[in-house]
Amino acid sequence: MRRGCIAIGEIQCDGCHRIIKHPERYLAIDEEGVTSRFCVDCSLERGYARYKEEKGEKVLTFFPE
Repeated sequence: MRRGCIAIGEIQCDGCHRIIKHPERYLAIDEEGVTSRFCVDCSLERGYARYKEEKGEKVLTFFPE
């Protein structure tokens, strides 16, 4: 299951291992009891996130089409 989240503390990205600080967005993916967390850059690189046009603005979404 995918969840788009906002960091409330310091969380480490499982892709690039940088610290995600409050109030950055990140993606949490739960698979078989293991949670992986990815920053926006890693999510975009891996195809888990994308920008879409909504009401004339580019909006970041972590959810598939």
